Amino acid sequence: MTHNNSHEPDEEPVAADGGRPSPPSAETDGGRPSPPSAKTDGGVADREAEVDYLETEINILKPTTPFMRDHLKLVWAGFLAWTLLTWGPVTATFLAPELMTQEIPVLQFPAHYFTVAFLAPTSSLVLAFIYSRRRDKLDEKYGIDHSETVDAGSGGGAEPEGGVAADGGEDV
Repeated sequence: MTHNNSHEPDEEPVAADGGRPSPPSAETDGGRPSPPSAKTDGGVADREAEVDYLETEINILKPTTPFMRDHLKLVWAGFLAWTLLTWGPVTATFLAPELMTQEIPVLQFPAHYFTVAFLAPTSSLVLAFIYSRRRDKLDEKYGIDHSETVDAGSGGGAEPEGGVAADGGEDV
């Protein structure tokens, strides 16, 4: 099939099976095993193993690398938990004011005070801690190392000779 940017149909005839995709186990070479370099994914799995995850441009809504897919799952799960824990008490107070304004037996003040003043901010800190730990595990899984710093001006990790001037750029 040739590259077609005109949005017009190709001249190639439609497959005899109506264009349905073949099952992954279907072989077109008479059942002989194919060499590892002739994978049906076009070598995508091999490329993903060599991806520089920190330099690859990614569409946040449709990530193409396994790292970004896993990271996006982590971000969405954290966002959902944050939304429930932050806005849940406020919504519960709106929907059931008589329940949420009752005094908590031990603390002796209304439940919505505790949930809005303590649960919501504390849960955000706990979620930040959980995110950092899971992100570290993802980095370890995919071999990402953040210990090397890069100077944006020089494009390398080394400082210029003589160090960095802290007085506006003039060395004394």
